[in-house]
Amino acid sequence: MAKTYNIAVIPGDGTGPEVVAEGLKVLDAAAQRFGFTLAKTSFDFGGDRYLRTGETLPEGAVDDLRRFDAIYLGAIGHPDVKPGILEKGILLALRFALDQYINLRPVKLYPNVDTPLKDKGPEDIDFVVVRENTEGLYCGAGGFLKKGTPDEVAVQESINTRKGVERCLRYAFEYTRQRAKRNTLTLCGKTNVLTYAFDLWARAFQEIGERDYPDIKREYAHVDATCMWMVKNPEWFDVIVTDNMFGDIITDLGAMIQGGMGIAAGGNINPEGVSMFEPIGGSAPKYTGQGVINPLAAIAAGQMMLETLGEKEAAAKVEQGIVHTLSKLKSLSAGKMGYSTSEVGDMVATHVASS
Repeated sequence: MAKTYNIAVIPGDGTGPEVVAEGLKVLDAAAQRFGFTLAKTSFDFGGDRYLRTGETLPEGAVDDLRRFDAIYLGAIGHPDVKPGILEKGILLALRFALDQYINLRPVKLYPNVDTPLKDKGPEDIDFVVVRENTEGLYCGAGGFLKKGTPDEVAVQESINTRKGVERCLRYAFEYTRQRAKRNTLTLCGKTNVLTYAFDLWARAFQEIGERDYPDIKREYAHVDATCMWMVKNPEWFDVIVTDNMFGDIITDLGAMIQGGMGIAAGGNINPEGVSMFEPIGGSAPKYTGQGVINPLAAIAAGQMMLETLGEKEAAAKVEQGIVHTLSKLKSLSAGKMGYSTSEVGDMVATHVASS
């Protein structure tokens, strides 16, 4: 009997619905080819709904989303909504409420994609960042004293728990073992300055590694050195594990060295619950409705979703379709691909269905 996966779809804002449509086209082709079913339910969470109702997530939305096997997200961000409202009210709210404590970001340079790094190619840029996704500075702990006066004080606290740190590290060790590339896990931190938070991270990293993962080589790098080496020697990295804020920063750098936001995808993972997958780029509202936006990052997010659901063969075929399509594009930039948004989706879907 064919397996059925219940997928919540949040097309979102701007060009989000356009790239999601192409991602779903490819996912449907994979489902038909490999004999499973995707039961999709769409939710209109985003800027238009907020402007209409004043709600970011309506009452009961989180409980509704818990019923699904995965969430497929387009983009959040509306030019008529103040920055931060939708991001905190939808993206961060879902990450925290659904306990999606891992942000998983592959950094992989595909053939026929330009990187700004001189003399580096696909054989040099292929690593993964595992970012803790529910603690650190993004918890929102802190506040103001005497706000708006010359004596104003702003406090933002980084909260790191042993439980939160350890479960992130264990995920990273397991992922490194399953990836089976260089069997090397690098902790990215700042132990020389952030002496409390990263003392906890470093101690847990060594303790867990020594006791439970002796087959995995452990390395450490300060975050500033990590940024330098990602540019100078990206081939040094296999899997990087880090906290919420540092992970947020270095994954954007990773997107640039792998060719830009047009190819970068990520997953917000709860290994015991529902996970959410999305392209890294924003909603790009200036391109809305023009049919020129690049959908490959959204398609790659769908590929990550398939892999996480256990459909490894289908995920591999989607990745092959992405690589095949990249060989035909003139550019990854909107309006410069040489094909429309839907034509790019068609090429990937056709390759998945027939190759």
